[in-house]
Amino acid sequence: MAFSLLPVILHCSTAAIMFWGFRWLYQLPLASKQYGWHYPALTVLGLHVAFVAMIVGLLVDFAPSFKALRTLKRALIMVAMPIEAVITSIYWTLITFFPDLIKMKVTADGAPIPFLPLSVDLSLHAIPGMALVADFLLLERKYSQRTVARYAIPTMVACAMAYAAWAEWCARINGFFIYPFLTGKSSCDTSHYIYRRCYCWVYIL
Repeated sequence: MAFSLLPVILHCSTAAIMFWGFRWLYQLPLASKQYGWHYPALTVLGLHVAFVAMIVGLLVDFAPSFKALRTLKRALIMVAMPIEAVITSIYWTLITFFPDLIKMKVTADGAPIPFLPLSVDLSLHAIPGMALVADFLLLERKYSQRTVARYAIPTMVACAMAYAAWAEWCARINGFFIYPFLTGKSSCDTSHYIYRRCYCWVYIL
């Protein structure tokens, strides 16, 4: 397979943007004030998977004949793309129309939490999903229905349940959910909410 510069630019620039956005989170007062740091947030967890997918994609760009790397990349995209689609669709809808449902105003001890600068917001809540979709549509072949049924859907169910359990655990220790719209929901409601959106995007794969 001939070497192409476009995938390298996509993977390298996206990884750099995501890393920069993640590093910016250290400036928020929430960072050292709660159990789990920023990891109760689905955004941060999804960002990590997307970042690894971009790095593996970059390795594939330089070693396209290494089948194990390509298989790993496709597996990571299968997990990361639906999660990032959920993050992007929920976040931008709520932050635009119902910001109080998605943004915490103060930390547990009353310290104000500022709005993210737009550049950081895009690096966390838009660029990862857009890059994964571009990667999948331009550089990868579509998953077979058998692959989706056997691997993608069960994986998304497991991810949704695992995140619901993790978010519930952190909320019990911290006394609050990192996302205000989850307050009052049971762990079952939370996992079902996430799973339904993951399933819609897995179906598109």
